[in-house]
Amino acid sequence: MEIGAKLRELRIQRGLTQEELADRCELSKGFISQVERDLASPSIATLMDMLECLGVTLKSFFSDDSAEKIVFSPQDMFEKEDEEEGRKITWLVPDAQKNSMEPILLELQPGGKSHVLPPLESEEFGYVLRGQITLVAGKRSHTVKKGGSFCLRPSTTHYIENPGAKPAAVLWVSTPPSF
Repeated sequence: MEIGAKLRELRIQRGLTQEELADRCELSKGFISQVERDLASPSIATLMDMLECLGVTLKSFFSDDSAEKIVFSPQDMFEKEDEEEGRKITWLVPDAQKNSMEPILLELQPGGKSHVLPPLESEEFGYVLRGQITLVAGKRSHTVKKGGSFCLRPSTTHYIENPGAKPAAVLWVSTPPSF
């Protein structure tokens, strides 16, 4: 691992000059420059000070995030079908609960309905891929057809239903995760 290059990248991401980082860490600009070019190696204590000034922990600095999976195939996805309610939910990103958002594919048979969701401190977005749905938010109902979308901050109980005669599919994203 090239410590210097990673430190330089973090410094630039934070919008700091070498001089500004040096002032925060009580080091010289020359030393920062040498570390970033891997011409000098900081002690563990100095590295920890530099990372603290950059808002990064030692653990996260040395973790290999390149192994984090960012592309998912259908085999990675989790499906749950509720035939009684006429719905199938596919979680498109495994372990999305650890993320800031949670995308799902909601498929509703004619007469099918999503779970009734309570008011949430979140934002929700949906895009109708197939069919037509009714978004019920509190006492208001909204019809959304194929190609249409919705975006809401649910302050009331809400759900989606398919009142049509054909199946419907909605890409639904919630932030933070709520499914």
